[in-house]
Amino acid sequence: MLRRDLLRASAAFPLAASPLVHPLNTAVAAAKADAPDATPFDGATVRNLARQLAQSAYKAPDTSLPDGLKDIDYSAYRAIRFDPNQALWRGTEGVKFTAEFFHRGYLYKDRVDIYEVADGQARPIRYATSMFVWDKVAAPSGDLGFAGFRLHFPLNRADYFDEVCAFLGASYFRAVAKGQGYGLSARGLSIKTADRAGEEFPLFKSFWLERPSPGADLIVVHALLDSPSAAAAYKFTIRPGQDTVFDTESAIFPRTDIPQAGFAPLTSMFLFAPSDRQGFDDWRAAVHDSNGLELQTGRSERIWRPIANPRELQISAFVDSSPRGFGFMQRARKFDDYQDLEARYEKRPSLWVEPIGDWGQGAVQLVEIPSDKEVNDNVVGFWRPKDPLKAKGEYLLNYRLHWCWAAPGDVKLGRVMQTRCGQSLDGGHRQFVIDFVGPALQDWKGDPPALDVGCDKGKIVNAVTEPNPDISGWRISIEYDPAGEKIVELHARLMDADKPLTETWVYRWTPA
Repeated sequence: MLRRDLLRASAAFPLAASPLVHPLNTAVAAAKADAPDATPFDGATVRNLARQLAQSAYKAPDTSLPDGLKDIDYSAYRAIRFDPNQALWRGTEGVKFTAEFFHRGYLYKDRVDIYEVADGQARPIRYATSMFVWDKVAAPSGDLGFAGFRLHFPLNRADYFDEVCAFLGASYFRAVAKGQGYGLSARGLSIKTADRAGEEFPLFKSFWLERPSPGADLIVVHALLDSPSAAAAYKFTIRPGQDTVFDTESAIFPRTDIPQAGFAPLTSMFLFAPSDRQGFDDWRAAVHDSNGLELQTGRSERIWRPIANPRELQISAFVDSSPRGFGFMQRARKFDDYQDLEARYEKRPSLWVEPIGDWGQGAVQLVEIPSDKEVNDNVVGFWRPKDPLKAKGEYLLNYRLHWCWAAPGDVKLGRVMQTRCGQSLDGGHRQFVIDFVGPALQDWKGDPPALDVGCDKGKIVNAVTEPNPDISGWRISIEYDPAGEKIVELHARLMDADKPLTETWVYRWTPA
């Protein structure tokens, strides 16, 4: 809870004082001078550490904090601000990135070790209270360490460092593309998500930040993950821009068998939208960080699954082999879709996972958790391999994360612009209205395209296809009788003979 608001607020701290040129900070330089001798570092260092870590029993992180920090509230924690004058690489000639650090406290009690890598050597970044501005909380004594970090880069203006990503809390991280604000999160690894016995949350315990070369538009971050069930190594090559891209290399070393592992996990928030707003008396038209799960299967079928806020926990699985991509997308991109001047949901990122290599057999899983507050991240998606991860094994997985406005690639198929759901005019059935737009539909002439529609339970009473000239697209209206069923899967798409004109709309309906 509140992680979204916290990171949104934290992003504002450095921006007001982030010119590209500033004298080299003193606190970080002094910390590096006092650090022990540098240790060698190369591309295999973190992977070897993870492999060794998995051979020993899990040791929980240091969470000890003075009372003045462990018991503070959200407002007090926000007031502990990193001094941007102390940012790592500030003033380094030609370097276009800076790094700032989060203090421990509030929800973020785990101590995280952070290192700078330069010239094949790694040096720890030493904590100092002088790195932070202390307003509502008295500056503590001792070496308390950091909770995480964020990176800045001239993303929107050539003369201004914008916050482009942040790593904070367990193995969570988030990023933005040009013109965006923070929204959904990614994670390193999920274990036992939605399990009745409780989820296990792996954490990034150490980070290595490679000093960027002068003029470089990319930065490399290494991370060591640990949990009772596994250790893992991650390498993120981060390229901010119109899309901010994380090339991700991971090596996972299970301590135990893991039947419920989730690769490339995504976490988002969906409260309500025109497709699902029952029970919300709210002046806004919609509230969500993402409004759908998009998939490109190994057979190249495009699927759109609107996200819902169910009354009970729902788990959906999209079985596949060698998936081409999946992600949580924010397709409602106009201010009028929300009318929220503060949250600006229309500017939240979409996040697309592009597998690299053959991921084999498994399923994209979607977990939807009931929620009554927009501060709760209640939607999770990830790839679950068909076979469990085995203890003492080694699993290599590479993928590319696109923090973007829309899924990458030149997609010609029509896509779902909006889904609406409500009672039919006669009051006896459910009515679904789906609007499709896209290049394949704009130039369609003659008779309406063929309609492929169906359900696994209940029955379709009536289905109509008609042009929607206001969006240069087409509309499908479905009147559906659930016939007393409690969970129903529906699907619809437009066809040109045996070829799809649109992605496949799939929807899980449950009664309110």
